[in-house]
Amino acid sequence: MRIAVVHDAVAANSPADQADAIIQAHTVSRALASLGHKACILALSSDFGATLDQIRGFGADIVFNLVESLEGSGRLIHLFPFFLEAKKLAFTGAGAEAMMLTSSKVAAKSILNAKNLPTPDWAGPFPSSALAFGASQAAPSPGRWIVKSVWEHASIGLDENSIFEPSGHKEITARLQDAHCRMGGDFFAEKFIDGREFNLSILASEGGRPMVLPPAEIIFEGYGPDRAKIVDYKAKWDETSYEFSHTPRSFDFPKADSGLLDTLKSLALSCWQAFNLAGYARVDFRVDEENRPFILEINANPCLSPDAGFAAALKQAGISFEQAVAIICKNALTPLAQEIAP
Repeated sequence: MRIAVVHDAVAANSPADQADAIIQAHTVSRALASLGHKACILALSSDFGATLDQIRGFGADIVFNLVESLEGSGRLIHLFPFFLEAKKLAFTGAGAEAMMLTSSKVAAKSILNAKNLPTPDWAGPFPSSALAFGASQAAPSPGRWIVKSVWEHASIGLDENSIFEPSGHKEITARLQDAHCRMGGDFFAEKFIDGREFNLSILASEGGRPMVLPPAEIIFEGYGPDRAKIVDYKAKWDETSYEFSHTPRSFDFPKADSGLLDTLKSLALSCWQAFNLAGYARVDFRVDEENRPFILEINANPCLSPDAGFAAALKQAGISFEQAVAIICKNALTPLAQEIAP
């Protein structure tokens, strides 16, 4: 087959989180070549028509969609899938509506809440005509909260200063306003779950049925009470930082965690169904001191770099990256199967 690998357009001086798009594109392209396919790598700009001409000129059977933002904005991630659907072009991964609903963390949390799937209390977004509170509480639940970007992923804007303990809704609003003024974009506040962090990757089988790959836990090595246990921007992208070198991923669990892991797998599959996901995805969790899991976010287009969590989960499951790419491409050409794998 001929497959067009499309990624974000990246400037030469782009930060690590944006430059990673090129690494993903070349990693996928090499896998496609090893499978006997012909691949071309295309950078997406706001001129969708020009990209369409390139896709058609190449004679692509499938678009391998690696687009995570458009002109640096994560809130536009869904536009390219909508365009591909309108042009009736087959593409990998989640459909446009699923991409839109999951890319907004506030919209995703509202859906999770409506379906009785556990997610931390929240307030936002800001700016907005009316600041909404996810749990409709008269006052914020006690304890620490964390300010996050509504649309941007890759921990953009997230650091130890994002965590605070509000005295009321006015302080939450002030924090969100400050984040908006400093960094631009939309922000919301979420009740901080002080505990363990897990990532569960999901790969659809060749029939489209989702299978949860081995769960991974982020270990916060050497994190004392003065350091926030979060996977912030430095932990993900700054290779010189303490956070980067002290947040390893682990797939080893004691037997005592078996019940918790089963619950996390079940919740991950529930998210797959709730958002009508396809191809592959990742669900991120926090688990509090009482062993209660909370869904933080659903990533319908997770990173496919060799050192990212999805590739690590594949390796742990005994699935080669090439096998996974082959399955993802095959599913792009077949009707979705919504049954849950046993």
